[in-house]
Amino acid sequence: MQAVLVIAHRQPEQIIALAKELVPTFKVFIHFDTKMTVTPSQLEELDKLGVYHFSKIDVRWGGWSIGQVAVELFKVALKDPSITYLHLISGQDWPTKKPAEIARFFENSSKIYLSYFQANKVSKTGEKVIWWAKYYYPYDKLNRRTTFGKIYHRLNIMAQMILRVNKLKKLGYAEDQIYSGANWADLPRDVAEFVIKDFDSNKRLRQLLSTSAFADEFWLPTVLCNIPKYCQRIDQNIHRYIILEKRHGSRPAILDETDLRPIQVGDYFWARKVVFGISDKLVKGLEN
Repeated sequence: MQAVLVIAHRQPEQIIALAKELVPTFKVFIHFDTKMTVTPSQLEELDKLGVYHFSKIDVRWGGWSIGQVAVELFKVALKDPSITYLHLISGQDWPTKKPAEIARFFENSSKIYLSYFQANKVSKTGEKVIWWAKYYYPYDKLNRRTTFGKIYHRLNIMAQMILRVNKLKKLGYAEDQIYSGANWADLPRDVAEFVIKDFDSNKRLRQLLSTSAFADEFWLPTVLCNIPKYCQRIDQNIHRYIILEKRHGSRPAILDETDLRPIQVGDYFWARKVVFGISDKLVKGLEN
């Protein structure tokens, strides 16, 4: 049996619809952001579907909290000994193929599907990605998306550069050991068990992640890429259709019917971002 782990932060009705698509094939585990309002009747509907759901963490963009949600989802799913493979998705993902077809692809697979790059070799939005791990950030407490948060972010980096702060050196990491990538991944059970055991036992790693920016994107790549026996099992084709541009007021883009044909001819299992009310024609097209 395979599991789909869902990090949800909005539109509970869409999450229920997603669960209905997946439940006949997968065991589904959902974490609802504590800021979400989910009614008792909606939770009851999920219970009837046999979906495991919980709400434990207040997720803050840019902080480690979203990574901690992934940790909690892995831990819950791994309590079920029948689960052989785990798929981590967002509540705004939607299957692009029949769930049974997706499950068949991963059946008996030992591959890790994870995108990654060396953090000290890439820049984003005018900043070196390695800076997000090298310096200290409080984004599980401070709202990075506000005007104040944006100004704070720039000044915080400048101040730490002037003061020659180097958290990596303090924790015993070399810059070339730090990797980043999408936090969405597909892991065989043995790999999921390893990363959770490593997380729980590795205080240095927890200190790194809890004080970095966008730390959820550092966790799995940094752990797995530094261990040859796991790194050689990684396939970077994560089979996700994501448009990294701004559309419908969001980046990554909220998908619509114009994305149907590229998805159909591409090698994808999940489409992200799907938002009911904007992506309805796309969802209908995929279902047909």
